[in-house]
Amino acid sequence: MKRFSVRKVAVLGAGVMGAQIAAHLVNANVETLLFELTAKEGDPNGNVNKALAGLKKLEPAPAASPEKLTYIQPANYDQHLEKLRECDLVIEAIAERMDWKSDLYRKVAPFLSENAIFATNTSGLSINKLAEAFPENLRHRFCGIHFFNPPRYMHLVELIPCKGTETELLDQLETFLVSTVGKGVVRAKDTPNFIANRIGVFSMLATKHHAEAFNLGFDMVDALTGRYLGRPKSATFRTLDVVGLDVFAHVVNTMRENLTEDPWHKHFELPGWFKYLVDQGALGQKAKKGIYQKIGKEIHVLDLHSKQYRVSDAKVDDGVKEILRERDWATKLAALHASQHPQAQFLWATFRDVFHYCALQLESIANNTRDLDLAVRWGFGWDNGPFEIWQAAGWQQVVGWINADIAAGKTMANTPLPAWATDAARVGVHGKQGSYAPASNSWQPRSTLPVYQRQLYPDAVLGETRQYGETVFETDAVRLWHTGDNIAILSFKTKMHAVNNEVLDGVLGAVAEAETNFSALVLWQTETPFSAGAHLLQLMQGVQESKQGGGMFDKLKQAATRVKFTAAGGGGMGDLFNAATGNVPKVEEVVAKFQQVSQRLKYSQVPTIAAVDGLALGGGCEFAIHCARTVATLESYIGLVEVGVGLLPAGGGCKEMAQRAAAEARGGDIFPILKRYFQIIAMGEVAKSAEMAREMGYLRPSDRIVLNRFELLHIAKEEAKALNATAYRPPLHQRQIPVAGSTSIATFKASMINMLEGGFISEHDYNIGCRVAETLCGGEVEAGSLVDEDWLLDLERRNFMELLATDKTQARIEHMLKNGKPLRN
Repeated sequence: MKRFSVRKVAVLGAGVMGAQIAAHLVNANVETLLFELTAKEGDPNGNVNKALAGLKKLEPAPAASPEKLTYIQPANYDQHLEKLRECDLVIEAIAERMDWKSDLYRKVAPFLSENAIFATNTSGLSINKLAEAFPENLRHRFCGIHFFNPPRYMHLVELIPCKGTETELLDQLETFLVSTVGKGVVRAKDTPNFIANRIGVFSMLATKHHAEAFNLGFDMVDALTGRYLGRPKSATFRTLDVVGLDVFAHVVNTMRENLTEDPWHKHFELPGWFKYLVDQGALGQKAKKGIYQKIGKEIHVLDLHSKQYRVSDAKVDDGVKEILRERDWATKLAALHASQHPQAQFLWATFRDVFHYCALQLESIANNTRDLDLAVRWGFGWDNGPFEIWQAAGWQQVVGWINADIAAGKTMANTPLPAWATDAARVGVHGKQGSYAPASNSWQPRSTLPVYQRQLYPDAVLGETRQYGETVFETDAVRLWHTGDNIAILSFKTKMHAVNNEVLDGVLGAVAEAETNFSALVLWQTETPFSAGAHLLQLMQGVQESKQGGGMFDKLKQAATRVKFTAAGGGGMGDLFNAATGNVPKVEEVVAKFQQVSQRLKYSQVPTIAAVDGLALGGGCEFAIHCARTVATLESYIGLVEVGVGLLPAGGGCKEMAQRAAAEARGGDIFPILKRYFQIIAMGEVAKSAEMAREMGYLRPSDRIVLNRFELLHIAKEEAKALNATAYRPPLHQRQIPVAGSTSIATFKASMINMLEGGFISEHDYNIGCRVAETLCGGEVEAGSLVDEDWLLDLERRNFMELLATDKTQARIEHMLKNGKPLRN
């Protein structure tokens, strides 16, 4: 088979979806053309350029870095149709009008390459009807490719063939979407709104229906249907505001017009209040007013009775809240079913009707239960799909409850459950053998496309067992394991994978084990995030212990002001901590151990790979920057954020950035480069993507960015193999690092004094910034002085401990622990 390669893509239509799809394609380094109608005046590409300018204002940002948007090539239909011949994939993303789409197909078809794939991004129109407007000789290369909004962040892409679509083409396109674009692909049938929107929108309609029946306000419904159910914080009606009431109305209208035989058809209507809001232009978040409205700092919600906005103040009943806190679905659903409280009955009724709908519609819209569950999870952000919840709650138990409610006339439709669902032998629809497919009455395993071999641990559904290799050693904090090859994998077990003293011991043990018995060590977590940073609670416990018994912490503060730091082999630190007794040295010992761990990762005799996904903050970032390679998913948020709690990076973070600045200067002036590193540390800046992390210096040019998080471990292991293929040796210890010295410290201080006097920073911010400057510049030495790593590590450790000794830093740490957000004092 000839190798299929997508070298260039054209996106037709620069509306909200088209422009964002183009942005995500360039996120994936795919050369992309973005077409729009020719502007009537001025630059013919004016309409496209306006759309690209609009992308810069969107939040969350559609581009992984603002620079990425410059790679989108603007085009118009009058001047640039010839450029379509260069494209291997063309994605149509214009308005949801069958006639407009058909006209466009006729216009562009003569310019398509004979091997190009042409796909429509329709959210619900019939793929087969759209194919009729396409030249018959090209229909075998036509299909639907439904991205979810926003395309960068939503994992789901539905792939929908028409009757004549080549199977091989779909396989090629799925491979491209999964590995290059980083998406979770579900093959859908050509039915209105496909899978995710069909089920997700019905769930919203069912929620609306029962909210009215139980007389619950919008904010009460959202309080009940958000994180308590494993769904996004935006829950139901806030989600409508985010999506846009006009967009939701269009999707519901598609269902109403095209699903006339659906037993639930009478519910595919929008209530009067919905039309009232649309007529008022209150379309949701984009109009800054919808079901909710932010007035000042307060969130207001529409009151159905008065048609006025009131302060959102819904409170879930304490008894219902107790039920919802239960993690076991069998216990939770049984309690909701048994409770007589209206809030609980509302939730049970909504679950019941969604289960009922999914069971009846499954065969017509999806190939199997796994596809439906993953589509809803990836497209609507649910932690569990409908069939997973049903199975976890006890399949036959729920069947009995649904049948009883159908018989009692309580359900939204009286159609009985399908025979496969009520089979007395059935205990679920997901298992080791696969997921249930009603059309063939069989269990379907996962796809065998080669691209999925790169996903060592794909997104699991209930019933799929997860066995993370063979254990080498395990503690309460970490587990070292392998998958049968000679690469060791270390995973943390702490909450948010925070770094505590036990994790540090585990990493040291893992490096030693890897050097003895393996060819590489990969730091990879079985769940996100990579690491949210140091364990602040453990740190504060050490501080509080030091305060007991005669003001020992005061002794530390006195010693810190008394002892002059010298560079001569740690004498300064030793004198400082010998000046105080009690538990204070234990805190310093942990900091020193953190530095030791970072250095062991850097100078390990086998390559160390940090496989980063999600947060890599503070100590987590320090681990990553010291590894031989970092492999990071695009949606990694990386940063040295210690200033947020009144500290500075002391796990080698300041030292490493000072070294990187010196290396980048290549013997020239260090200050301009160091200025960038000072800013990101002193401001606690977090890179909001792996691309931005590379621009900011957290990632090196040699580090890798991965679009699909489920390929992360595979690529990390491949990086380790590549390093070993070139007879890997760790870097040599740098003993002569040029530093910026006292003149640069003075320059940094001068700029901060201006900020202090202008009220932009507090005195404590200034104190922290001065210590960051001193550490990065190598202390009060002449510019260009040569120091070693130990010198820089001593500097950052000393400044860390002296900041920790201040009341204001302790207040910042305590505030973060209590409130989850920084304190400015």
